[in-house]
Amino acid sequence: MYFIKNTMGSFRTLLPFSLISLSLAQPYGTSKIQWGPCNKTEVPYEVPVECAAIDVPFDYTQSNSSETLQLDLVKVAAVVQPSKGSILLNFGGPGGTGRNELCTKKLSEELLALSGRQFDLIAFDPRGTSGSKIPIQCYENQFDAWNFLITYGPSNTSDTELAKQWAQAANVADVCSKSMAKYGSVVTSAFVARDMMRIVDALGEDGLLRYWGFSYGTTLGATTAAMFPDRVERMVLDGVQNPHEYYHAQADFEEWADSDKSFSAIFTGCVANRENCDLGKGNDKTAAELEQSVWDLLDDLKARPRAIGPYTLSYAYLKSFIVRMLYNSGNWPALATLLNQILNGQPEDLEKSLTAIFGAYTNITDALAGIQQPQALYSIHCSDNMVRTKNFDDWVPAVQRMYDTSRIIGDALVSLYAACAQWKIEPKERYTGDFNVKTKNPVLFIGNSHDALTPLRSAKNVSSTFEGSVVLEVDGYGHASLAAPSSCTIKTTSAYWVNGTLPPKDTICDSDGPLYGGVTWADVIAKVYGNGTAIAKRDVLHEPVIGGSLFPRVSFK
Repeated sequence: MYFIKNTMGSFRTLLPFSLISLSLAQPYGTSKIQWGPCNKTEVPYEVPVECAAIDVPFDYTQSNSSETLQLDLVKVAAVVQPSKGSILLNFGGPGGTGRNELCTKKLSEELLALSGRQFDLIAFDPRGTSGSKIPIQCYENQFDAWNFLITYGPSNTSDTELAKQWAQAANVADVCSKSMAKYGSVVTSAFVARDMMRIVDALGEDGLLRYWGFSYGTTLGATTAAMFPDRVERMVLDGVQNPHEYYHAQADFEEWADSDKSFSAIFTGCVANRENCDLGKGNDKTAAELEQSVWDLLDDLKARPRAIGPYTLSYAYLKSFIVRMLYNSGNWPALATLLNQILNGQPEDLEKSLTAIFGAYTNITDALAGIQQPQALYSIHCSDNMVRTKNFDDWVPAVQRMYDTSRIIGDALVSLYAACAQWKIEPKERYTGDFNVKTKNPVLFIGNSHDALTPLRSAKNVSSTFEGSVVLEVDGYGHASLAAPSSCTIKTTSAYWVNGTLPPKDTICDSDGPLYGGVTWADVIAKVYGNGTAIAKRDVLHEPVIGGSLFPRVSFK
């Protein structure tokens, strides 16, 4: 099994004193943020929220420049007031927005419960993302945007697809360097880390950072902790990406280390709970047989796509959908229904299901808006990453390594890594130090036992270089702890946020229900907190338990 250690030595980027003083100069105790009503057109919200904006330096490396960038913030207030402070959130990507995510009822209620209901939650749209004031938009016309969309997908759909994606990535790198050089040079994680510290300063609380990062948000958190170790009050890094690879490798190879095992769990879970899984209901097929039938289906679709009503069911569409479903095991019953309909069902039922999946895409009229997130992903990740590869033949071994690491996901993000290999924009600042970090207060890492996107080993690898940190393992399926409803996780994370209490080493939190069991966070929150709005009982909230993006649920029924 592939295990990456930090081989960078023990050093940290030396920052000019003028840059450090920017974040340390402001006195604390008085908030400089004016919170008020949100514009629901700009930030649709399902829960009570407040919005605000602050100005930060556009380019932190230019100390004499007066150019600023407006950061737009949204806040969900703690249930219990007065709050104990604010937690900044990043939901991953890179390239994902923050405000729209936090404003959803389901996610905000889960995060409030997991933080003890005693902290305000704050999100913002990082530099370069579609909600920011400097969104990355490399293409200027709909034709080029549509061309980008239709070539964005798995890299092994044909013998020529990989070379085509390499050429397309060269085009992206060239176009972005010409149209987005100014914005693209200031969207790295180092810049966003400085933005977060400016938010902390403006909050006027205690001058310390409380932060919860998911997926790529863990790399942003690790970067921020490495740059500002003395200002970390609490930090949870959840669904951990390996930052060593993110910055220094041709691809995030370790991310896919457990992907195939998680894919197999779709079928073992189905067989174990057949009554709730259409794919296993009414037959005696083993999990291995069910899985093989899906691999056979994918191979068949690669050679012979199928016309289903107005839709073309292809390898690329089905494979991409399966990868999306791996994020959250709560979606697996719906996935099993779709797979059963393709393999055994009636065409009419299948067409209805495909409409539920792809119907929204048929209404896309603005391709420029549709490509904003992947363009932001390319720009941020590729500016952070330091590896460049000039020739296609020199890059192919990295692709083969991805294929060898995971059959189900190894071909999913090749286009991203092709762009990074050929990226041309040189960032004004990227983090080049190591992650041998001693923070003011220890960091809590969280990793699921069965995560197809960020394996548990990554949490352990990164934690090993963060002095005093602990890894909480959640014995669940899906990406990050939000994919695995668990009362134990609520108790453990709340104890950390409220009191700084870390769980004992080797703590494992069980999920509250089996695969295909239908247990939701709403069920778990009601069990821990009851139906009221108070904090959980003390003996429940702080009981240690030893043993054992975030995608919405989808239903076709």
